[in-house]
Formats: sequence, structure tokens, C-alpha cells
Amino acid sequence: MTQLEVLYRYDMHPTETAMAGVGAMRQVYGVRKIQFDEAAKTVRVEYDATRLNKATVAQLLRRTGIDIVEEIPLAAPKPAEPEPAAAAK
Repeated sequence: MTQLEVLYRYDMHPTETAMAGVGAMRQVYGVRKIQFDEAAKTVRVEYDATRLNKATVAQLLRRTGIDIVEEIPLAAPKPAEPEPAAAAK
């Protein structure tokens, strides 16, 4: 089993019907954990990569009624290398 996580930002807060769909989504083989951060409007899904992929996870969320806007990278981008200091005279 290969555990991966994906983080999505959603636009509108989930409805009661959508949250019921998320409850059913927890029963999908390969979905391990679903966490919402209402303040940041994000949903993090931990899944088994041998069973599912990011596209399938996004599709499952959309089918529940969650309004997925974008995927947010979990790894921070590599900081830019500082430019060499100007040569001293």
C-alpha cells in the first residue's frame, strides 16, 4: 500500500447533502481519511495510490457536490537561489 495525500481548495461551503456524500465516500476502497479545514476552505484526502489516483479522488469529491476549485501542492516550492553578491571594488 502506498499512502498519498492530496489537498484541494473548494469555493462554496459544502451542503448537508454534500457532506452526506462525503460520508459515503469514506466507504470507497482506497480512501483512508478525509479532513476539512473550513477556515482555509480546503479538503485533504489521504488515499491508497495502488487503488486510486488524484483525478479519481477529485471526481469522487465533485460527485458528492463539493465545489473543487484547485489542487494545492502539499510540498513547499523550492526557494529561489540568492543571486551572488556584486563584486566588491
